[in-house]
Amino acid sequence: MDKQAVTIYDVARQAEVSMATVSRVVNGNPNVKPSTRKKVLGIIEKLDYRPNAVARGLASKKTTTVGVIIPDISNAFFSSLALGVDDIATMYKYNIGLANSDGNTQKELTVFNTLLAKQMDGIIFMGRRITEKIREGFSRTYIPIVLAGTIDPTGEIPSVNIDYRLASKDAVSLLVSHGNEKIAFVSSPLINPINKQRLKGYEDIFLENDHLSYSEGLIFEVNYSFEKGKELAKRVKNAGVTACYITDDELAIGLMDGLLDLGVAIPEEIEIITSNNSVLTEFARPRISSITQPLYDLGAVSMRLLTKLMNKEEVGERNVILPYSIEEKGSTKRII
Repeated sequence: MDKQAVTIYDVARQAEVSMATVSRVVNGNPNVKPSTRKKVLGIIEKLDYRPNAVARGLASKKTTTVGVIIPDISNAFFSSLALGVDDIATMYKYNIGLANSDGNTQKELTVFNTLLAKQMDGIIFMGRRITEKIREGFSRTYIPIVLAGTIDPTGEIPSVNIDYRLASKDAVSLLVSHGNEKIAFVSSPLINPINKQRLKGYEDIFLENDHLSYSEGLIFEVNYSFEKGKELAKRVKNAGVTACYITDDELAIGLMDGLLDLGVAIPEEIEIITSNNSVLTEFARPRISSITQPLYDLGAVSMRLLTKLMNKEEVGERNVILPYSIEEKGSTKRII
């Protein structure tokens, strides 16, 4: 028999049971005699029958599939979150429909609408910001949506994050404790609400330390990429800074690479600390000190929150804040 043509009817006929009985076995319904269940499972294995998830979804009004919108699958930050999402989805027997938006706001809306057309039971959104168009799209759907590593400034959409402002403040405070007074804030686009929070944390340090002088000339805003970080190196060096706090790991590696090419010693002349502690920080030499975000957990907790919302379980906290820490490596001076 052609495996592609195997249907629930074929299984029922060979097992000599009704299609309803096969359906109950496939869906784990306990109201099937053990001997019948064993027989049906044997036929399923023999015929290599694979239940049609779409057909099952039409019957149950659920597809057991979750859409995940990600801005850049090649970015270590987002891929780590996606791994956490996938593992918890597998645990709760959900399939994943992954859509890469390339950080393009129009494509973001297009892939969102495409996922809705495929009857997803819920969506996890990883985006650098919530545009008005995507917010309008969210408001038009009845399925649950959870943000992972993404801030909704209104706080209306369920989300999982860390306290980015406090983490930024702690990172810059560490640089201050090492004797640095001229500290650069190097950021990917500040239109991203997370980066706005990080900038506030950076500014908090200057408000709390009278001996530090805040200067907008120490704030550098460029796009997310290794190349942009490398191109920025000469400007940072010429600014006379002794330390940099950076909002993106790839950007941090690019900047450090550019500074090293210019003969700047890291960390002796300029210290560097970044924000995500992705695997990229381990590849660099020296290894880059970083805020340690629980990247896997951000994805995993987001997926668990979504399962609760999809199944109408009780949810204690809709906007979850996970703990973070700071890990010093080779790009900062360790004070003993």
